[in-house]
Amino acid sequence: MYRNRRSFTSALFYTFLIFILASCSQQQTLRGVFKNQTPHEKYAAKLKVANLHETALGQQWLQASEQALQDSITITLPFKETGYFAADKPRALGYRIPAQRGQRLIVNLEVQAREQLQVFMDLFETEGGKPEHVAAADTAARTLAYEVEENQQHILRVQPELLRSGQYTVTIQAEPILAFPVAGKSSRHIASIWGDPRDAGARSHEGIDVFAKRGTPAVAASDGIVRQVGTSPRGGKVVWLTDLNRRQSLYYAHLDSQLVQVGQQVKAGDTLGLIGNTGNARTTGPHLHFGIYRYGRGATNPYPYVHQPTAPVPAVKINAELVGNWVRVRSRNANVRLQPGSASGVYRTLPQHTPLQVTGGTSSWYRVALPDGKEAYIASSVVEPANQPVTYKKLASETDLLDQAHPQAAAKDSLPAGVSIAILGSYQGFDLVRNEAGELGWINPQQTVSLR
Repeated sequence: MYRNRRSFTSALFYTFLIFILASCSQQQTLRGVFKNQTPHEKYAAKLKVANLHETALGQQWLQASEQALQDSITITLPFKETGYFAADKPRALGYRIPAQRGQRLIVNLEVQAREQLQVFMDLFETEGGKPEHVAAADTAARTLAYEVEENQQHILRVQPELLRSGQYTVTIQAEPILAFPVAGKSSRHIASIWGDPRDAGARSHEGIDVFAKRGTPAVAASDGIVRQVGTSPRGGKVVWLTDLNRRQSLYYAHLDSQLVQVGQQVKAGDTLGLIGNTGNARTTGPHLHFGIYRYGRGATNPYPYVHQPTAPVPAVKINAELVGNWVRVRSRNANVRLQPGSASGVYRTLPQHTPLQVTGGTSSWYRVALPDGKEAYIASSVVEPANQPVTYKKLASETDLLDQAHPQAAAKDSLPAGVSIAILGSYQGFDLVRNEAGELGWINPQQTVSLR
């Protein structure tokens, strides 16, 4: 009966929500409210205009969006995770991405849901500690692409609209924003990198060196305009290409010959010259010195701009049928971590039979919600489905079935004295149980008697 009442309340609230949000979008007084706002901000503004931010679910949704920026998990690219958004539990995902200038972050989102589901994807920079919004995806789109401008952590937030459920798969990758500057070569052929000592340590290398046969084409790494074609004692025969879209210049040195003219417009992949060893490279083999100079900021490391990662997107190996369901620790003790991987620091050590709700998973790690609501990762090898009881207990008195493992949690149901209860797990003095209707909840074990 409780479940039916809760479903009716949710349906009623959702109907009201849709009506209000649709009405808000038509009010003349709100024409300027959503100007220059992201889809996520527009949705949050509609909730506040309709006073839905004062409801419990509205508050949870807004709190989840902020909490995702504070509790974001640090990931290694490429990354792929599958999970489930439950309609009755407002939730947002936060992924912290160590990004480098010259990379393009690509986020792809797949959603499976019975009804159309809006999912908001937003990207933030974290310079100065306070996240600054830099990019957002349209709710109709399932891809977000962003060229990283500064070396710093970025946070991706993924959050669905209220009262809609669905399965998600998010894939995050990085790619270089420029084409490789030597035809037929890749970053595997770079022999000298940014920062290497030059002139007996008097200066540092401000670029990368790509070795190739004499006469190999040096190609435009981006669309642009040839700014300079000339010679210098150090660079020999050089070409400067202006990348107007990014306010930077690309520098090609030690060429054997130059095949472009000043003012010529080129496309990425067009030949600018042929590789040689002119200038101060006369004592080395033929190679291209490639540098990038940002307007007003000087030289920057070209490697992230041209390095194409070769690591494949990791496969999700978890049991997808457990997503949204409960598991429990099957070993004597098990570690949960804030990042999916054994190299991550241990967040907490849990005893045997601790129940955890699976919210997603990546590779062979489950993303789980602990009974206190905190999310973390646990290796799939140390948990088991919590569908079979570990023991049975008899209620010594009438007992409340709680919605959380907390003495002040709300009661979902009242269990009569004398009934036998299946115990699925235990956490900090509370037992996870299933009532006769099959509904899960928590009870205080002090009100039970063990059955042997």
